[in-house]
Amino acid sequence: MDRRLTPALAVLLLTAACVNPVAGGPAEPVQVEQRGPAGAVPPGLENFYGQRLGWGRCEGYVRAEDQALAFLRRDAQCARLTVPLDYAKPEGRTITLGLLRRQATEPAQRIGALVVNPGGPGGSGMSAAATLGTATPGQRLELTRRFDLVGFDPRGVGASEPQVRCRTDAERDAERLDSDQDTSAAGIAQTEAEEKELAARCSQRAGDDLLATVGTRDVAKDMDVLRSALGEPKLSYLGYSYGTRIGTAYAEAFPGNVRAMILDGALDPDQDPAAELVAQGAGFQKAFDTFAASCVRQSSCALGQTPEGAVPAFRALMKPLLSAPAEVRGGRKLSYSDATTAVIQALYSEQLWEPLRTGLTELKQGRGDTLMRLADAYYGRGGDGKYSNLNDVFTAIRCVDDPRTTDPDQRRELDRRYRAAAPFLDDGNPPSPARDACAFWPVPVTSQPHLPKVDGLPKVLVVSTTGDPATPYQAGVELAQALGAELLTFEGTQHTVFAQGNACVDTAGTRYLVDGTPPAPGTRCTG
Repeated sequence: MDRRLTPALAVLLLTAACVNPVAGGPAEPVQVEQRGPAGAVPPGLENFYGQRLGWGRCEGYVRAEDQALAFLRRDAQCARLTVPLDYAKPEGRTITLGLLRRQATEPAQRIGALVVNPGGPGGSGMSAAATLGTATPGQRLELTRRFDLVGFDPRGVGASEPQVRCRTDAERDAERLDSDQDTSAAGIAQTEAEEKELAARCSQRAGDDLLATVGTRDVAKDMDVLRSALGEPKLSYLGYSYGTRIGTAYAEAFPGNVRAMILDGALDPDQDPAAELVAQGAGFQKAFDTFAASCVRQSSCALGQTPEGAVPAFRALMKPLLSAPAEVRGGRKLSYSDATTAVIQALYSEQLWEPLRTGLTELKQGRGDTLMRLADAYYGRGGDGKYSNLNDVFTAIRCVDDPRTTDPDQRRELDRRYRAAAPFLDDGNPPSPARDACAFWPVPVTSQPHLPKVDGLPKVLVVSTTGDPATPYQAGVELAQALGAELLTFEGTQHTVFAQGNACVDTAGTRYLVDGTPPAPGTRCTG
């Protein structure tokens, strides 16, 4: 799974007003602002573009265990943005998006709002805005001094209402124990029955009207409503991973409304989803090989002592989990799929290599505690056993954003290509023809891969990492070319890099956001 997986007019202050930020939540004083409409307003959407936003405390917006402390920070304010469910019927049903902002600390030098999306699809922009730049004090100071940092939970995500939630917590736990690695006729039939059931649950529990409008096409339109409601004639945007797809869709739909845009960890807008998946497999293999080369230099490495022996050693270590999950404290069991998910989670960043090394050593001893914690982090499972809805939204968005592979023979060939690209993830079974939930999805696709038309778009900055496992470097090259953007190359092994502590990248990106000056062509930064 991919985690492709945020920019004034007179302000009206009504400090005595009370609202309920979340249905059933406590009433509290808020600061009500009307800064829009600003900039271009599409006909029929005037009320949305000019709406008031009621900013207050954020406790009622917490939807995941790891958000609690970040949302309680003193400079965090939360609000709700109302948008049409269906932009073709703006007079019809409406939904709301959760917003979080941290206002510029020096209002006299404020440039505007910087809208942030962390990717996913399904990631919380509110969480991203609450924590942006915490690893980079110098550049964080510049960003927080000059910009309001604003994150939104896209439609269906997190604190936005209604949520896309297809599975209960108990159903998610049970699903993770079933690795679906059996590629016999009976195994394929069981896997497809489960995928059909997932599609049916999403339809029943989220509703087809929401599923039909949860894709990137509509999120980009929501972001323009947000731009105007924030009082920004032009949008400043920071998108990571899947957030680069949102940014690209926005740039194509509203090129004249862009002030500045950083797209980090890019998706190639014109790439076939099957080719994209295979390229991602190759990216994770490259990251695994880099990790393994580091691990085998330590005598305690569970992958042996030579880089060339790491893949066979890893597969031998994982294979017993296909029939006998490993013990985890508290009575849980680590399945094969959980173990591979944990490894993928750790390959996103070198900061997770030490836990991964520890987890593999434990697995060699028959224990799965550390790998389970890594898998839980990937799936959004808190210590209380409750899941965020990230993975349900991931599926829902992917199923309307990408063309679907419904031919079993094509699925089998795709699985074969993926195994060839990422041999460390090959479980030894024949390639599977099983179709996923998207093949049975109840609503049509709303986007197609294509080269965006962005006439009038100002200079955009694309950041791409040479060893990015999830969004390979070449995708950033292709996106920069498609948008006529400047490309900043980071030489390292991780997924996304801006505002994460690399002085070279952070300085270049911050300068661009502040004064619109991109780095010189061909600029490269190292870790």
